[in-house]
Amino acid sequence: MSKSYQIAVLAGDGIGPEVMAEAKKVLARIAELHDVDFQLEDKLVGGAAIDDSGSPLPEDTVAACEKADAILFGSVGGPKWENLPPDQQPERGALLPLRKHFGLFANLRPAVCFPALTHASPVKEDRIAGGFDVLCVRELTGGIYFGEPKSIEEVDGEKVAIDTMVYKQSEVRRIAEVAFTAAQGRGGRVTSIDKANVLRNGILWRETVEEVAKNYPDVKLDHLYVDNAAMQLITRPREFDVVLAPNLFGDILSDEMAMIAGSLGMLSSASLGESKGDGLYYGMYEPSGGTAPDIAGQGIANPIAQILSAAMMLRFSLGLNEAAEAIDAAVKAVIDDGLRTGDIYTGSEGQTKVGTAEMGDAIVAKL
Repeated sequence: MSKSYQIAVLAGDGIGPEVMAEAKKVLARIAELHDVDFQLEDKLVGGAAIDDSGSPLPEDTVAACEKADAILFGSVGGPKWENLPPDQQPERGALLPLRKHFGLFANLRPAVCFPALTHASPVKEDRIAGGFDVLCVRELTGGIYFGEPKSIEEVDGEKVAIDTMVYKQSEVRRIAEVAFTAAQGRGGRVTSIDKANVLRNGILWRETVEEVAKNYPDVKLDHLYVDNAAMQLITRPREFDVVLAPNLFGDILSDEMAMIAGSLGMLSSASLGESKGDGLYYGMYEPSGGTAPDIAGQGIANPIAQILSAAMMLRFSLGLNEAAEAIDAAVKAVIDDGLRTGDIYTGSEGQTKVGTAEMGDAIVAKL
């Protein structure tokens, strides 16, 4: 009897449903090939949920996530809902509460530039010859996004905005442990990002990371101030392995890493909670890009990021490593064959421009 897994599927808005359909197609084929059963429960989230019930995160969506082994997430938001009060907008009303509710403190975001796609990067090809593979490990539930107090108030006749950056040593320690553990299975290097020359948070961050490093003698640690890191990622991306960053800095740097890799449409991510004790994590898996409302409904979006996010789900939450590796290999094979969605198509010899469904079908065929 095949093992069954419960997955909450939250496709969201914009291109979310289109690319999610291709990820489902891949999972269906994986189920056949690896004798497993995926019970996929579709639920509304974000703008689609607002239109349906008035809430970006309905109670039944949360309930479905609570009983699931993992969450496969699309993307939320768009111009239609930008004029709502901040806490009712799709991103703040759905994505951040989900992370907080499930304690998803570690964001793993691989920035992978395949050798066949170096032409798509805005960085000169001689700097990325052969491609690169960098993993950003971002702390997700602390820092300035969640620190209190927060306010906009009037002081001496003018508005003053306050956001508070707070980190506990325990929060820094647990995200550092995730980064060092990841480095052990990769290139054995961690670059920790801070602003210790200006921020007290940076001083605590650096001190704590160095303490954690003592437990990982096989991993080399170095530090960069965030402004220097932004420059170095452009000039020498191939020299990085694992980048460890606080919430705000990781948010910014991971987007930079995504763009130098060539396209947001290629890059997956995982948001993980505490380990369940068996080396697996409850997590939410989503593409690094957004809803792309300008191309939604046209069948031209790149589904690879959503498909690779499903592969990360198989690896980190379900322990189906062989299946995850099969998906990764199928994606690489399709790219090597020259298939390109519009975001990575340049018209060069050997390239074939395809749509969302065609790309998904090609990946399924390679499994």
